[in-house]
Amino acid sequence: MALEFQGVSKVVNGQVHIHPTDLMLHSGTMNVLLGPTLSGKTSLMRLMAGLDVPNTGRILWQGKDVTGMRVQDRKVAMVYQQFINYPSMSVYDNIASPMRLMGKSATEVDKAVHKAADLMRLSPFLDRKPLELSGGQQQRCALARALVKDAGLVLLDEPLANLDYKLREELRSEIPKIFEEAGSIFVYATTEPEEALLLGGNTATVWQGRVIQFGLTPDVYRHPLNATSARVFSDPPMNFLEVRKSGGRLEFGDGQSVAVTGPAAALTDGIYRAGFRPNHLELNQHVKDAMQFNTRLHVTEITGSETFVHLEHHGERWVGLMHGVQDLTLGADLPVWLDPAHVYLFAQDGSLAAPASYAVAA
Repeated sequence: MALEFQGVSKVVNGQVHIHPTDLMLHSGTMNVLLGPTLSGKTSLMRLMAGLDVPNTGRILWQGKDVTGMRVQDRKVAMVYQQFINYPSMSVYDNIASPMRLMGKSATEVDKAVHKAADLMRLSPFLDRKPLELSGGQQQRCALARALVKDAGLVLLDEPLANLDYKLREELRSEIPKIFEEAGSIFVYATTEPEEALLLGGNTATVWQGRVIQFGLTPDVYRHPLNATSARVFSDPPMNFLEVRKSGGRLEFGDGQSVAVTGPAAALTDGIYRAGFRPNHLELNQHVKDAMQFNTRLHVTEITGSETFVHLEHHGERWVGLMHGVQDLTLGADLPVWLDPAHVYLFAQDGSLAAPASYAVAA
């Protein structure tokens, strides 16, 4: 069982929402659509569901062309960011509603409802109305309804965005377990790279209506095809710095240079863009070969366990992610260190020229 896009595009009022896209999703897989708001994630899901018809291309389900098939005629379940339940019906009846529409027997319905309720920890609330539940319980009710529908395709459009942090963490770890035995194709849209990493499976990085890269989630994270994919799969976005390869050295400015090793050694001399993630900037030198850069501190954001530092380095805006609460002076010069093993090299056109050496070893 598979869902396939063949050259699928979507244009609305002359504006391209989805550029021609080829994509193959297989049964029993979790597939994350990762990208910022308005990148095209929901548009892709609407095409998958049959809510929208593409302007070009074909959509195949199990090898059959379903491009023009209505959503009502497809085995699709959708869960949105907002809690969509029937307010006049009990939690039991909400969960049971898809099976009743399919004509299932009362015994089948009752068994499936109680199984889904147990998984979602809703068993004590089956007689209540959705509005009598907490926000997290209401969303679990919507997830349970999607589970019992026995759909071949389950679309989850930022389903945890409105929940509190603790509940999001719990459900992120539970969702793959809950659905892993169903054998369906699961598509989960999110703006958060951390969520993609926690969910695992496959990830598609989405940017301005294009699927930039698709593959196993750890591979996409460690081996971005280009600077755009690397930027999408980094929160805060990846930092960049212009560097020069000259002979056997890579020159970073500020008098910093390192010997070129690994795949980078085969690159032609010239200008490249070095990319490194915020969590790889350090306030102290922890490794012998770390490079020191002189920056100016503009803003700090303290989250409790971490501090985001917004820096300027010769006109480049960088963000560093530091552990703990950092007592720093705004507007002051701030030296930071970077291990060159964490640096990716990108060509002038944005394509990956050389991976970070830690990524190669991973």
